[in-house]
Amino acid sequence: MNFGKKVRLSRILNPQTGKAFFVTLDHGLARGVLPGIENVKTLLEKLVEGEPDAITMHKGLAKEYYLPYAGRVSLVLKASSFSPFHQNLDVPVADVDEAISLGADALSIGVITGGRDQPKMLESLGRISKDCEEKGMPLIAHIYPKGELIKDEERYSVEQISYAVRMGVECGVDIIKTWYTGSYETFLKVMDSSHGRVVIAGGPKTDEIGSLFKMTYDAIRAGVIGVAYGRNIWQYHNPALMIKALRAIIHEGEKPENAMKILKG
Repeated sequence: MNFGKKVRLSRILNPQTGKAFFVTLDHGLARGVLPGIENVKTLLEKLVEGEPDAITMHKGLAKEYYLPYAGRVSLVLKASSFSPFHQNLDVPVADVDEAISLGADALSIGVITGGRDQPKMLESLGRISKDCEEKGMPLIAHIYPKGELIKDEERYSVEQISYAVRMGVECGVDIIKTWYTGSYETFLKVMDSSHGRVVIAGGPKTDEIGSLFKMTYDAIRAGVIGVAYGRNIWQYHNPALMIKALRAIIHEGEKPENAMKILKG
């Protein structure tokens, strides 16, 4: 791996566990101003209080709000997005030079598989992977099988998730963020093709916190290097406490029931 990538990843990955806890704050461009992200300045204070390893943001928010937290939490610059009007097409909105300029420790882009626009996004992934390698910037790709050519019931299948992961591996992505298949046993099959480069997404806000903790615990057991959660963090009434509970699973190996005790104070 490029030396610059190693340096930057060392600021994201926990030195004791080799794992990472990402909080994603890139939803506004993709999904609109959802409840919980209206006041980004106040929200960031709460998120950093919980001590995640990194926060993913678009460049405008990073320029406006990240500086007070430099050195406390890593910045991942989100460099592409879909929109509420074109949900199966992720397009570039930033580049590697901007990530370097902003002091980011990684750059992330989105790719949607199984749709008619997949070739465009695959080409973009190949270009930015080359640029990241040349400039020492770790590349994270959010790859989801949600294109219109995939049946809804197949989107979380081992076959589709494995393909999403393998696309990232073969295109030189350092960390692939994707969906959880629903069980420890099925995700083990995904990990066979992942080369240990996966973090799982949290998905929509859930009131079933026990299920969220179990998914996190089982994914860590299956070999993921971390999680990247958004709505289930900042739509919870106490984001900092939710982060601390999840950190206990990710970095301390706590079981879901112990994480629940932390959440309850």
